[in-house]
Amino acid sequence: MKVSIITATYNSVNTIEKCMESVLSQSYPNIEYVIIDGKSSDGTLEKIQELSQNASNVVIVSEKDKGIYDALNKGIDNSTGDIVGFVHSDDFLADKDCISQIVESFKTFEADGVYGDLHYVSFNNPENIVRNWKSENFTPQLLRQGWMPAHPTLYVKKELYNQHGRFNLDYKIAADYDFILRIFKESNYNFHYLPKTIVKMRIGGASNKSLKNIIQKTKEDYRAVKSNNTGNVLTVFLKNVSKIKQFKT
Repeated sequence: MKVSIITATYNSVNTIEKCMESVLSQSYPNIEYVIIDGKSSDGTLEKIQELSQNASNVVIVSEKDKGIYDALNKGIDNSTGDIVGFVHSDDFLADKDCISQIVESFKTFEADGVYGDLHYVSFNNPENIVRNWKSENFTPQLLRQGWMPAHPTLYVKKELYNQHGRFNLDYKIAADYDFILRIFKESNYNFHYLPKTIVKMRIGGASNKSLKNIIQKTKEDYRAVKSNNTGNVLTVFLKNVSKIKQFKT
């Protein structure tokens, strides 16, 4: 199975090297690496070209976009793999065997999607774990309890994007949650939980970097659960409360 990994970048010169190296060093042999750069002005594109000069499996697109979800949609459009996943430019895969184990799960469990665990880490010290997002086996009732898998750990068959569309650009922060609800509410799909840390994410993402963004995220979450008929105000409340236990003490 061919795996397309998509990285969207914009002025990420300080973090893109660790991100790319975590993908290019994977033990799984059949990876297509699609990098969508939003016309960076800080040397990111030059760093990408330098790091990928000896890699034949890297596709680079650099052009203006309408934000992160537009860039991810472009990545999906440019991907040719059987499976699609994302590694954001500030993040990195936890070890070199992540993709091999994900593909093995697809094959063993005849899965349509595979997801795992995620560590939030300090931006300048990625060895320091701030928050541990440990997931669980999926059951449909979890959606109404505000549950979702960590999106950066979710790998799905490309055909799910062909059937259910791309990320909805009307959402500025919660388009990933909306897409997850769209596919996880379908009873004919099989989603498998791989109990291992797949991604290390540096803290400071768009959804939680300011009070304004947190409020907007909450509003978009509510809109997503209502439009997908997967919950109500309580669902969004439980979704936010569930994060508390993930923080390290």
